[in-house]
Amino acid sequence: MSYLADGSPENIALAQHVNGRLRAESRIIAARAFLFRALGAGAFAALAGIGIGAAAYGYSYVTQYSSAAERIATALQTALADVTLKTKGEVTLTDNTLKLEGLPKQSAAPVPTKAQLGDDAVPASKAPVNTTFTVFKQVPYLDGQIVSGWNFRAAEDKPFQQYCYFSRRSNEAKGQVEIKIDLAMDGRVLPQPQKSDVNLSILAQNCVWHDGKSL
Repeated sequence: MSYLADGSPENIALAQHVNGRLRAESRIIAARAFLFRALGAGAFAALAGIGIGAAAYGYSYVTQYSSAAERIATALQTALADVTLKTKGEVTLTDNTLKLEGLPKQSAAPVPTKAQLGDDAVPASKAPVNTTFTVFKQVPYLDGQIVSGWNFRAAEDKPFQQYCYFSRRSNEAKGQVEIKIDLAMDGRVLPQPQKSDVNLSILAQNCVWHDGKSL
């Protein structure tokens, strides 16, 4: 209920005052909205700048180490290119055979000569002679040695008989005495004597067989 008459100066002034206050409040609200939008845009721009800066820093960090690795590799390549490796020895090509001189010599397996085989030796009866030869392998054991013998026929690469025994020499009052104990034959241990303190199986583990097998 209004106590003022319509169109009175007081009523007009009140309406103008109310309109002015509403416009002022709307401007305040618009200003606050603009402030919030500005703050949001500024924060977005700041975060975007930070992200771009971090990405640029990371790229420069990786590029720096990559370029450093390339420089190190180049330096090593240059250094190795200037290095000269020297070694002793002489390579001589003689009669289509390549020989290395100045290297340690390897001991060759003994080969019987024609004179040692005695192919021309015959008995007085003129009977035919079959020539065989034996290769011995010695393995030191305690105060003696384990001897393995391989019997070969001429022109054959596989022995037709193999045997193994323990041998030891001792000085007695009457002179030097050789003790010999048979251990195995053709890869098999001989029967163990009943009255013997020597274990043939243990000693036979040091026998050397042509086929490389062990007992």
